[in-house]
Amino acid sequence: MKRLRVLSSLLFAGAFCTSLFAQQFPYQDPGKTVDERVADLVSRMTLQEKAYQMMNSAPGIERLGLLPFEWWNEALHGVARTGRATVFPQNIGLAATFDPDLVKRIGEAISDEAWAKFNIAQRMQNYGKYTGLTFYAPNINIFRDPRWGRGQETYGEDPYLTSRMGIAYVQGMQGNDPHFLKTAACAKHYVVHSGPEASRHSFDAEPPMKDFMETYTPAFEALVKEGNVQSVMCAYNRTFGKPCCGSSFLLSELLRKRWGFQGYITTDCDAITNFYKHHGAAKDEADACALAIKSGVNLDCGNEFQSLPEAVKRGLITEKEIDQALSKLLVTRFKLGLLDPVNNNPYSKIGEEVIGCKKHVDLAYEAAAKSIVLLQNKNNLLPLKKTIKSIFVTGPYAASQDVLMGNYNGVSDHLTTVLEAIVGKVSAGTSVFYRQGVEPSAPNQNASNYAFGEGANSDVIVGVFGVSGVFEGEEGESTASNTLGDRLNLNIPQNQLDFLRTMKKRSKKPIVLILTGGSPVCTAELSEIADAIIFVWYPGQEGGRAVADALFGDVNPSGRLAITFPKSVDQLPAFDDYSMKGRTYRYMTAEPLYPFGFGLSYTSFQYSDIAIDKAKIKKGETVTVTTKVTNTGKSDGEEVVQLYVTDVKASTRVPLYSLDGVKRLKLKSGESQTVSFQVTPRMMELVNDSGDRVLESGDFKVTIAGSSPSPVAQTLGAATPASIQFTMK
Repeated sequence: MKRLRVLSSLLFAGAFCTSLFAQQFPYQDPGKTVDERVADLVSRMTLQEKAYQMMNSAPGIERLGLLPFEWWNEALHGVARTGRATVFPQNIGLAATFDPDLVKRIGEAISDEAWAKFNIAQRMQNYGKYTGLTFYAPNINIFRDPRWGRGQETYGEDPYLTSRMGIAYVQGMQGNDPHFLKTAACAKHYVVHSGPEASRHSFDAEPPMKDFMETYTPAFEALVKEGNVQSVMCAYNRTFGKPCCGSSFLLSELLRKRWGFQGYITTDCDAITNFYKHHGAAKDEADACALAIKSGVNLDCGNEFQSLPEAVKRGLITEKEIDQALSKLLVTRFKLGLLDPVNNNPYSKIGEEVIGCKKHVDLAYEAAAKSIVLLQNKNNLLPLKKTIKSIFVTGPYAASQDVLMGNYNGVSDHLTTVLEAIVGKVSAGTSVFYRQGVEPSAPNQNASNYAFGEGANSDVIVGVFGVSGVFEGEEGESTASNTLGDRLNLNIPQNQLDFLRTMKKRSKKPIVLILTGGSPVCTAELSEIADAIIFVWYPGQEGGRAVADALFGDVNPSGRLAITFPKSVDQLPAFDDYSMKGRTYRYMTAEPLYPFGFGLSYTSFQYSDIAIDKAKIKKGETVTVTTKVTNTGKSDGEEVVQLYVTDVKASTRVPLYSLDGVKRLKLKSGESQTVSFQVTPRMMELVNDSGDRVLESGDFKVTIAGSSPSPVAQTLGAATPASIQFTMK
């Protein structure tokens, strides 16, 4: 009987596919305009069919030759949740590269693999979730508070860096074909959405309008205006009293009218239910659906739109309004070329051979290598020699594959742990000992622990500690978190700290501490316990290999922190306070543990001879600033040169300094290179208390450095910044 059901299903699917090409409707004619094709297709649907086409799992319509289509797909740092794919570093690690070109190339690789997997799934008639070409990425929320468990999915705390990385990803994903989209990217979660996870379905974010326009919206605006992102996802919560997916101000006024967004708007998954369950914005599901569409939503990630016919019947919305929303949505399917009689999209020819290919593996390695941040290196302990006689490797994550992947990830059949990579890197004559030594968070039950003796008898101890996805992440995924994925305590787990204290006391040997995680680990005592510290995030499938290469000098670390590491949570405002006062490097006056933009190298760099082409300018003019960067150390290396602009005297509160430019330089030992940046009027504008951008006369300070200009950066070993001022009349 089971065999007969399967055979019947296959016969039906085959007939369905045949009918797609046997019937000829005007919407299938690629010679017509997209608007003409959309109008024809919509005109042939019943009201119920329209409603179901506006939910993420859109069913096929056999009589129209329309195949099923899945809108919900994930590709945060690789094609996700659908089997084999290349796993790149988690986004907070990609942000640490400060390299938009790298992120663009990663977007190109991900979209290649997406097409290959889509083509295979179509042949298998697998139309299920995560098998399509419209992706819910990138996450461009600002990592405004390091306690937020989902901050790992973002590009960090800075609006400029977030926008540059986000635009690069979108460009890589969507391609540059003049007629077809490669895939459709989605800017999420619009707009003030950054924890706490426990209240994400119900809270009301009401930041000052200045902070809203100065910090929370710039990346979204940039992805719309510069990146031409195809989709925007509205968030679960309320902003300024209205559900983000039911706010005409956010969706119609700001997004579409002011910024000119032309794509489709999707809800976060099941967000419409929050309208009547948590926000008090609707009476029931039908009322909520009407509010969403009237506010500007086109796609329901969920099944709430099944109530649209009821909403029409009750007079809450008209079928014409549904037609308009659906028409905007269907444009994307036509742009992808999926409704042509024969798919003319050039990307449809991408084959299975690209999935996990050498080019993509090498790219994952490059990203992991560039994301590694060297936080401390006492007495130049690193790099280690490959001919070292003995190494003791320990820690809860030394042999962990899970800690490589982060969240919203795919799965690779090529995952290399730190332990495996170390063994493969050192001389065959080197003795490599390994014991996990300690659990990730539970105290050891056995009073006897061989790890301490083996550490004492080795030349160096390499420990892989920190946090993993079971401690931080989205609401329902972090199984070891009692705060729904947020990290309200930013310290390393106490049992890990106790183990390291004992190891330090008993072994007297140098300790190299490798820290994993998607958010800051702020235990200051670690700098006393360890001789060298490197932060490796969730580094992807090639993370172990990149870390080992950094340990032994085949990689010179060049990553930079994309988020401030505070000394403790006591330095932070309340988690549920959405004002930016006291937050991030731009507004935090307390001295951090490690500042934004910080990261050391095995060599040293010097900034000198800063110059400006105009000491005085008129409003609207651009200033060109140059400085010489020299590798003054004994090793070749890469320097991440960062431009910061400060409005010295303003009529309102302004950031202490703002990142406005980044350039990566490869410099050989002793080599110098002159770097040039343009300071544009846009960089000199301030945002006033009303949220308007204003260009005021006055003095401006430009700083070019390898870190944010925080004084503690130099104390920790960063190069002295080069600074200069100019005046705008």
